[in-house]
Amino acid sequence: MVAELSFVLILLCVVVVPVAAIAFARSGKAYEEIGKGRFAVDFDDSSETDHHEELRQLVEAKAYRQARRGEQPVDVEREVERLSKGEPEETADAAPPPDPATAGIRAEIREVVIAKNESRERRGEEPLDVESEVERMLAEFG
Repeated sequence: MVAELSFVLILLCVVVVPVAAIAFARSGKAYEEIGKGRFAVDFDDSSETDHHEELRQLVEAKAYRQARRGEQPVDVEREVERLSKGEPEETADAAPPPDPATAGIRAEIREVVIAKNESRERRGEEPLDVESEVERMLAEFG
């Protein structure tokens, strides 16, 4: 039994390993061309104009959502230019002052969310973040 096992091991070392090494050495550029060919998709060819257009679309969508919520929408041109340059966001005028017309509605929604959290805690569930839930509900009904 040991003799048969040692014969197989010697056969592997003498025949199979050199054949595999020769096959690997002869493969040449075949290994580098994996994933290339007629049907390959190359995502690295995105141009600067494509990137700029996608950035503009995202900022326009943000401005649209802000306008729908009754907030002051961002200046699209200035925001696209700021993001293109990689400048940090200005925090002073990032959040507009709360609208007095929605202050009462916001307070009522906050009370509902707090009551929801109390109920969730009694059931052993994790409570919701009050501010983000208030904003979500306002956006949903706004």
